[in-house]
Amino acid sequence: MIRTPDQRIRVFVSSTLRELADERVAVRAAIERLRLAPVMFELGARPHPPRELYRSYLTQSDVFVGVYGDSYGWVAPGEDVSGLEDEYRLAPPGMPKLIYIRESVAREPRLRALIDRIRDDDTAAYMSFQSATELEDQVAGDLATLLAERFDQSTASPMPDPAAGGLVSRVPVTYTPTIGREAEVAALRALLDLRRDRVLSLIGPGGIGKSRLAIEAAAACTDLFPDGTYFVGLENVLETGLLLPTIAYALGIRDNGEAVLEERISRALEDRTVLLVLDNFEQIVDAAPLLVRLFTVAPTATFLITSRVVLRIRGERVIEVGALSVPEHDAPRTLERASRSSAVALFVDRAQAAKPLFALTEDNAGAVMDVCRRLEGVPLAIELAAAKVRTLTPQALAERLSRSLPVLTAAVRDLPERHRTMRATLDWSVSLLAPAHRALLDDLGVFAERFTLDAVEAVGSNRPWEGSVLEGVAALVDGSLVTQSEVDGRPVLSLLSLVREYALERLKASGGVEAMRAAHAAHYSALVRRIAPGLRGPRQAEALAELGLELANLRAAVRHLVHTGRLDDAGDVAWDLLIFWWIMGLFGGVRVWMLELLSKEAPITAHTRAVAWFYALWGEMWQRPAEEVVAGLTECLRLFRESGDDDAAAMTLAARATARVQLPQPDVDAAAGELAEAVAQLHALGNAWGEAITEVSLGRVAWLRGPLGEAVDHFEKAEAVADAGGDLFTRSIAGNQIGRLLLLRGEVDQAETRFVRTLLDAVRLHHEEGVAFGLEGLCAVASARGEAGRAGELSAAAASIRHRIGVFDVEAFTVHTPSLDHARTTDPEAVADGERRGAEMTVREAVISALPAAARDAVDPLLRRW
Repeated sequence: MIRTPDQRIRVFVSSTLRELADERVAVRAAIERLRLAPVMFELGARPHPPRELYRSYLTQSDVFVGVYGDSYGWVAPGEDVSGLEDEYRLAPPGMPKLIYIRESVAREPRLRALIDRIRDDDTAAYMSFQSATELEDQVAGDLATLLAERFDQSTASPMPDPAAGGLVSRVPVTYTPTIGREAEVAALRALLDLRRDRVLSLIGPGGIGKSRLAIEAAAACTDLFPDGTYFVGLENVLETGLLLPTIAYALGIRDNGEAVLEERISRALEDRTVLLVLDNFEQIVDAAPLLVRLFTVAPTATFLITSRVVLRIRGERVIEVGALSVPEHDAPRTLERASRSSAVALFVDRAQAAKPLFALTEDNAGAVMDVCRRLEGVPLAIELAAAKVRTLTPQALAERLSRSLPVLTAAVRDLPERHRTMRATLDWSVSLLAPAHRALLDDLGVFAERFTLDAVEAVGSNRPWEGSVLEGVAALVDGSLVTQSEVDGRPVLSLLSLVREYALERLKASGGVEAMRAAHAAHYSALVRRIAPGLRGPRQAEALAELGLELANLRAAVRHLVHTGRLDDAGDVAWDLLIFWWIMGLFGGVRVWMLELLSKEAPITAHTRAVAWFYALWGEMWQRPAEEVVAGLTECLRLFRESGDDDAAAMTLAARATARVQLPQPDVDAAAGELAEAVAQLHALGNAWGEAITEVSLGRVAWLRGPLGEAVDHFEKAEAVADAGGDLFTRSIAGNQIGRLLLLRGEVDQAETRFVRTLLDAVRLHHEEGVAFGLEGLCAVASARGEAGRAGELSAAAASIRHRIGVFDVEAFTVHTPSLDHARTTDPEAVADGERRGAEMTVREAVISALPAAARDAVDPLLRRW
């Protein structure tokens, strides 16, 4: 089946890793050249391959590409084949397979045998190559041919509905089946359908399956929440002040400091029937009253919470999440009786993922029943135990648990019963690992949310597992202690929050936590130094995407630096990311860390103090403008100059000028003089991004002062500087301002050209507020041309975006509202029809509709994330 561009064909790539590293890069490039989605796993051909994961992704993929060189791959003890051959065997029989064999005279015998079998596979095309460059062209050509040959077949097949997933795609996808929770999911759906409770709290100990149940319930209720279902992970949110910024980020709301974040979230949720899943709330339970304020002003929003503790707020319904059903102690030890238990069903499913030939039989049913009873039906404990069937029979597993668990639980009697069981199971599972692998698990506790294999290798200096990262991570994946998934084509690793908490406790107990936090912070500080300069130029979109994927660990790195007293380093990282925080709208979180930094009773440099106060004052400048803010920025300016950072001083001078404009009695003349001075300094320093964004501020001040010609000059200069430097963000802002002024002059065609480009720039940056500006500009163009229906359509589409992301800036609507109001008086029916269409549009549909035909093909691949 050939899919539409937003439902990209997935190409699973199988190969050894280090041996064929260059070839893997070439294959990825070939796949992405055709706008297809590569599925590439770092552990697929490793010891102890994570079958459960790559089997799931093979099932969801469309084409199999195998690249083979000299190595067959390592065969783990107790296994018959390597992960490389296992991937080929598990590929669905009907899946097209493209096999590429590098020419060689030293191929391992087992790989030769595998290749001989592939030759007899009717679904596989077999080709040879010599170099990575040759391979890239060959793969691209073969995939294009394959798709062309299958196109006719696709026309007779039903197409997937691109909108079927909707906003539910924001909810994590479970790669293994959820077992034994059908009744709970149905009960949650019934409660959510009643709309009586504003907050449903799923309460239970770690490992009981609260997050899994919440995800399944959210997926089962998408029809009840037509305006979207959002998943907000809080496992790495340790400060109560970060609750609102984290919710805002999940909703797509930018915190640029210009409005109170709580108000923006409230307005974004207003009149929208949405479900927000807030996962792992126990860490910031003191912030629970904020939810009351949110649902009070957003009466159609519902919150589904997972937590180990009750929130104890108004509007909360508490639902205790229980364990899975286990066989009664006096139940017959038979296959039939074992099959009645959901805990046994979960064990069997996960055991088969680890060992495909495993089956529940009359011989082992009693032992499996014993295992599930000893683990009290706790899902995570069962999954950890089931992963051991690769090396232990159920009988041996039950016997070991009978010896280990009582001793382990005796050591943690201060915990509630099922907390003890889960903790003891983790202890037991970890005790079966090799010492180096235990140390690796502990060290991974310093990472947040998700992380890459490269990041793990980077922090491994002088650790017991140094040099054996691949084998160690594979063992942890195989033991269900680490999970692997894919984000935007990149393989990433993660730990469940409970496992991370456990690992971190062990790391603290061993005395190694400070060293690992330092190594983590050093790695991500270096990553920032490497990537952040790209934010100023042609790599802006790529740098934003890469840093966005690392956001949780960037936060953790700043937190580690503050926690370990490296306050000056924390200030440097925060300042290096100024453009990232600005474009992504993440100032609220930075302010929390910087205020904590200032509260430390420790010496800091003048530069660090200036950075911290700059971020602390940024929101005040917009939300509560006062002379005190101007005075504070004056002190920041002095400190930056004292520390010799002329670039930061010039940016602060521009910020102070902006603060003067925001005052109840603006000092526009002083602001204009300071902005002009800042532009000159930034130009001399070679900071094109700062120069361009400050020219935009000069243009706005000139607009206030008049005449408009001077404002156009500044905006055009900002646009030119940004264009020369590849700065899409500032070019988009300047272009929108120019378009507005061109409309005032009646130069409609020239205005359209500007708005089309700003819209394209915003799409490239995945900047929804910028998309709204572009749609509003093109709405004004349509109105000026008498296209009333199109104007109504684009206006409503932009309004939907602004509503969803909580942006209600009165000035923004002056671009198009006067001309739209005129259209309403001349052709009200056409405007109303257009508004009905626009209100139902997705972002993708609105952008495609807004653009002229010539620009649509270029932008379509960029819209896939929408």
